[in-house]
Amino acid sequence: MTLTPVETVACCSPLVRAPLSADRAERVAPLMKALADPVRLRLVSIVAASDGGEACVCDLNDAFDLSQPTISHHLKVLHEAGLLDRTKRGVWVYYAVRREVLADLATLIGGSA
Repeated sequence: MTLTPVETVACCSPLVRAPLSADRAERVAPLMKALADPVRLRLVSIVAASDGGEACVCDLNDAFDLSQPTISHHLKVLHEAGLLDRTKRGVWVYYAVRREVLADLATLIGGSA
């Protein structure tokens, strides 16, 4: 059975308790890579801190001095990595952080359970 990066993080022991296998490290790396970009890290933060835990792409564009296609690209990367959920309402797309994924990443890195 092949696990997604999100599933891999959810089932991993914290780094401080057991070494991560090479295979699991390969599967977790896309999540970490997606968050390693400053714009994407800010996007996750803005979405997570938004009212109701979600934000419209129309509101996210105003927070950056970047073009709408660039913001959309970053949001797509975060969504494909499994860090954001998205729903379309009319012409707008709303993003929500997958809090359980962030919690699992925090546990993996920090070791608290």
